[in-house]
Amino acid sequence: MTIILRLIAWGLAAAIAYATLGPAGQRPHLNIGQNGEHALAFVLLGIAFGLAYTRNRSRTTIFVIAFTGLIEILQFWAPGRHARLEDFVVDALAASLGLAAAAALDWKIRRSRHSAS
Repeated sequence: MTIILRLIAWGLAAAIAYATLGPAGQRPHLNIGQNGEHALAFVLLGIAFGLAYTRNRSRTTIFVIAFTGLIEILQFWAPGRHARLEDFVVDALAASLGLAAAAALDWKIRRSRHSAS
């Protein structure tokens, strides 16, 4: 199960990187606004990495937030893209929310397994 979760997490990271740095016309658009799209993508990223890498949550958190910042900084060199502090803040907060949700879910699963045994 861990391998599948890790493949999903890295696949999602690759999709976010492509959507963020690739041609703007090929980026998927939803009717939830730019901040909503950012929040959704990075909440899912946080959940995916939070469930895939449970051993060292602080290291996972640092990686996900650093990835978020790196993606934003790389937009300086992506044609037709622009890096904005507001986007980074939304992305980092959303990823943190996803990581917290994954930690809570993992805790609940472990607790229910422990009480069942």
